[in-house]
Amino acid sequence: MSAERAEVSIAGEAVELFAERALYWKARRRLVIADLHLGKGEVFRKSGISLPSGGTLRDLARLSGLLEASGATQLWILGDVVHGPVPESGWPRDWHRWREKHPGVAMAAVPGNHDRALSRAGLGLELLPDRVADGPFMFQHAPGIAAEAGDGHVMCGHVHPVTPLPGLKGRWPSFWLRSQTTVLPAFSEFTGGIPVTPTQDAGVGICAGGHIVLVVPRDAPGRGPRRDEG
Repeated sequence: MSAERAEVSIAGEAVELFAERALYWKARRRLVIADLHLGKGEVFRKSGISLPSGGTLRDLARLSGLLEASGATQLWILGDVVHGPVPESGWPRDWHRWREKHPGVAMAAVPGNHDRALSRAGLGLELLPDRVADGPFMFQHAPGIAAEAGDGHVMCGHVHPVTPLPGLKGRWPSFWLRSQTTVLPAFSEFTGGIPVTPTQDAGVGICAGGHIVLVVPRDAPGRGPRRDEG
């Protein structure tokens, strides 16, 4: 997989932001995503809302490509792994087949607000606490709990940030690079989001059409990026 990425520094750590909506922490060889929402299409279709099928398979294929491109030995999911009840058939079979293809990757998840069924889902994930401190970072699902003194730079998801890009229609999934918090874009294809824009102390990394566009003001985290084709 040829995956476009941008290397930035967050809280003094070298990380890579992938255009396919994932962050790679080099020091831990850890790929981090948020808001996977497995089975969302199935939940909506059962409620009579039409969504195209195959979304879970496409998301898992993208995730396989990211694991290969990054060389990650860990995968952490920052909440909303699933979207609702975990059925006995359907998408869980796809997940288990996918999981078997990556036996060397340790996978763990911080629970999100949609993950009430996660603890009994049997997905082969280590279930982490609601907040996990590691190095300079605090990993959690939602950004609502701000970093306290000594708490670490918050890595989270939940709000699905999106940003317009001049010359292209619509809004695009984005990394929201704030001074004390980095909010990851939703990994799932079928998500809405809240609009965010660059400010004097907050940048964005816009994921559009396989490319990542960094708009990073002088005082924002992540300045001085290097873009790569991997």
